[in-house]
Amino acid sequence: MAKPIIALLTNNDDDVYCFRKELIEGLIAEGYEMLISCPYGPKFELMGGIPYIYDNSEIDRRGTNPVKDCGLLMHYRKLFKKYRPAVVLTYTAKPNVYASIVAHWMGIPVINNLTGLGSVINERGLKQKFIMSLFKMAYQKSACMMFQNATNMQVAIDQGMVKGDYRLIPGSGVNTDRYPLQPYPDGGNGKEGAPIVFNYIGRVLKDKRVDDYINAAKCIKQKYPQTEFNILGFIESTEMHYEVELKQLEEESIVIYRGSQKDVKPFIARAHCTIHPSTYGEGMSNVLLESASCGRFLITTNNPGCQETLEDGKTGYIYQGGNVDALVDAIERFLALPNEIRQQMGEAGRERVKAQFSREFVVKAYKEKIEELLQK
Repeated sequence: MAKPIIALLTNNDDDVYCFRKELIEGLIAEGYEMLISCPYGPKFELMGGIPYIYDNSEIDRRGTNPVKDCGLLMHYRKLFKKYRPAVVLTYTAKPNVYASIVAHWMGIPVINNLTGLGSVINERGLKQKFIMSLFKMAYQKSACMMFQNATNMQVAIDQGMVKGDYRLIPGSGVNTDRYPLQPYPDGGNGKEGAPIVFNYIGRVLKDKRVDDYINAAKCIKQKYPQTEFNILGFIESTEMHYEVELKQLEEESIVIYRGSQKDVKPFIARAHCTIHPSTYGEGMSNVLLESASCGRFLITTNNPGCQETLEDGKTGYIYQGGNVDALVDAIERFLALPNEIRQQMGEAGRERVKAQFSREFVVKAYKEKIEELLQK
């Protein structure tokens, strides 16, 4: 008897390897065959030894070309006709919308994961209304909606997106074995002693408030020369002006652009703190969960999907998103702490993540829901 096929669709290889690998392995261990549809990227090289069917989809993640989006819709229709998956799992905006619509047409149950409302949260007028109408079309007939934070869940309910089952899960969770506690580096106060290292890890994107991080770095470097501000992540194709800007900032010794990295753990290990200034429509910040799992102090905004990852004053600091002065103040408060207190707060953050955000919780929720759907 053929194994049931579970289709997993997303828009980026990072999403597959960094956040879904344990789920894929867990479902294969349960006796399912996995179909992964995602544009090819280097992280697939790290998936060796895991048996799966691969589909190289073409997704213009931030584009609004209706012809390309219609092409993606037709691609999913052809894919589902060929493999007839028993259940479809979707992540990120366009797979969530277009794969869901096709699966509903074909009578295939869908489990959507709302990985955040993305830039839609900052849109206004007709564009936002149109996108919200697509979300309703995609989500209302889904077998289950998985939400990564309570705010997004309430927005979806209030907007009439949810008609069926839904669950709140702890983001994508974090594999605390893959992100073990790292020795905390020596550090001074930013003016003397060992340099203090900060990381921004994520896409270089205006909506992620990378400019706030840069402006805060400019302020701090004037007063605290023994600090280092790193930026790790790829520059979005729509934001290539940052290439020139980051090069100039590096020449001025304001920030160091480290580019996109296959493995961020060595950079987390040498840093004292991760700063995540996002006011983007986050699901749950994986960057913050991974950094906390490594025992690093967090500074982030009161944005949904960010604020949940720490306990303010105990494992990091929360500030008002979009307020650069408030970010500078949080950094200065961090610099004023004795290094052993920074370490203790980081270690408390790891314990909190282990208790509340383990990836095992997420894998278990998916296994249970898939089994329930296939028993109907």
